[in-house]
Amino acid sequence: MVIYVLSFGPIRTGQLQRSMPGISKKMLTQTLRELEADQLLSRKVHQVVPPAVEYSLTELGQKFVEPLLALYDWAEANSVLLDTVERNRAASGQAEIVEDESEALPLS
Repeated sequence: MVIYVLSFGPIRTGQLQRSMPGISKKMLTQTLRELEADQLLSRKVHQVVPPAVEYSLTELGQKFVEPLLALYDWAEANSVLLDTVERNRAASGQAEIVEDESEALPLS
């Protein structure tokens, strides 16, 4: 979602948070740090009072927008089937994510 919002151009932290209702400041900060570490976005601090931080996509981040939108389009086009698969998994008790491989169900 952050990459999608940034695909429209540079944006300040507060504007970014307002554009994504429901995300906590902590989660947004963590996500921004990870995306910056992955070199998908850049962070620019403007020396004003109070300090303003602006985020924008790097060249690598801009290249990621097209496949990201393709994935979104695929999920939207297949939403009914994906919902059915999820309901079937939940009904069969397979919806849990297994953290420890020793707890995984056998494949046979």
